[in-house]
Amino acid sequence: MWICNFLIAASMTMVLPFISLYIGTLGDFSHDYIQRWSGLVFGVTFLSAFIVSPLWGRIGDKYGFKPILLITGYGIASSVFFMGIINSVFGLFILRMIMGFVTGFIPTSIALISKQTPKSEAGKTLGTLQMGNVAGSLFGPLLGGMMADSFGFHYTFIITSASVMIATTVVLFGIKEIKQPTGSKTNIPRTQKAVIKQILNRKMLVMVMVIALIIQVGNFSIQPLLALYVSDLTKATSIAFLSGLAFSATGFGNLLLTRQWGKLGDSIGYEKVLLILLVLSSILIVPQALVTELWQLVGLRFLYGMVVGGMLPCITAYIRIEAPLDMQGEILGYNQSFRFLGNVIGPALGGFVAGHAGISSVFYVTGSLFLLAFGILWWNIKHEQQHFKESY
Repeated sequence: MWICNFLIAASMTMVLPFISLYIGTLGDFSHDYIQRWSGLVFGVTFLSAFIVSPLWGRIGDKYGFKPILLITGYGIASSVFFMGIINSVFGLFILRMIMGFVTGFIPTSIALISKQTPKSEAGKTLGTLQMGNVAGSLFGPLLGGMMADSFGFHYTFIITSASVMIATTVVLFGIKEIKQPTGSKTNIPRTQKAVIKQILNRKMLVMVMVIALIIQVGNFSIQPLLALYVSDLTKATSIAFLSGLAFSATGFGNLLLTRQWGKLGDSIGYEKVLLILLVLSSILIVPQALVTELWQLVGLRFLYGMVVGGMLPCITAYIRIEAPLDMQGEILGYNQSFRFLGNVIGPALGGFVAGHAGISSVFYVTGSLFLLAFGILWWNIKHEQQHFKESY
C-alpha cells in the first residue's frame, strides 16, 4: 500500500504546480481572472469530495475498502486524462468537480490500514504510510514541472492518468484486505444518525476534525498561487519546474520527520504533539511572505514541511483510538470531509486575499489560522482535563 500511495500522490501532484499556468494557456485572460479561476478550479474538486467522503467511509465499513480503492483510482485516472484534452476553463472546472466525486484513494487506504493496525502502534504505522504519500508528493511536482517544460501541459495530464491507472491495477492484483472481527455486538445501531451521535458525544473528536479543517484551509490557501508567487521571485523561464521545486521542498521536510512525529504521539499523546506542530508551523509560514529570492522560499518551505507533515497522521491516529472499530471508516470519512471542506475554503480564501492584498498576505493569514487552531485545541484540552478532575 505504501508503493500505491507513492504512485497516486506522485501522479496527482504532478499537475498541481502549474494549474494556474495551464489556465493561462486556455485563452487570453487577465492576471486577476487567472488568480480567481485558479482558486475555483483547484477547490471545486474538494467541494464534491466533501459531499461524498462519508459515503465512501460507510460503504467501506460495510463492504470493505478495496472496492472503493479501485473505483476511486480508475475514476481519477479517467478524469485526469480528459483534463489533458479539454480546451476551456469551464470544462476544466467541470472535470475537476467530477474528479472530486471519486477522489479518496489515499484517505481510503489510510482507513484500511488504520482499521488493521493495533492501537498502540497507530501513530508509527500511519506515519510510515504517510511517508509514501509524502514521498510521492515530493517527486510528483518535480517530475510534473520537468514534463510540462519538456512535453507541454497536455501530455503531462495524459502521463499522469496512466500512472494513476498503474497504481490502481497494483491494488487490484497485489492488495488483499483482511476482514476484522468486531467482537461482541455494539449497543449502538449502525445507522448514520448513530455515527453522528457518537462523534458529537466526544467533544475532542469534534474539535480535532475542526482543527483538521483549519489546517487544510491554511495549507491550501497558498498552493494554487505558489506558481505565480515563484514567477514573481525569479526571471527564469522554467517556471513550472521551479514551482515544482517549491512544492517538493515541503515534501522533503515531510519525509524526514513525519514518522518520528507519529512515534512521539504514540509516546506522549497525539494532542500534545499537535499543539507543538501548530505553533512551529505558524512560526515557519509567516517569513515566507518576506522572501526576496527563490532559494529563501525553498529553504523556508523545507523547514515548514518538517513540522506540517506530522499534523494529519496525529489527527488520524487520535480518531483511530477514540472511534469504535465498526465505525472507524465512516468517522474517518467525516474527518476527511472536514479536510476536503478546508481544501475548498483555502483556495477561495487565498484567491480573495491575494486579489485584494497581494499573494504575500496569504502567508500571514495562514500563520494566524494555525495560531487559531492552537488556541482551540489548547482550550479544549484544558477544559477536558478540568472536567475529568471534577468527575473524581
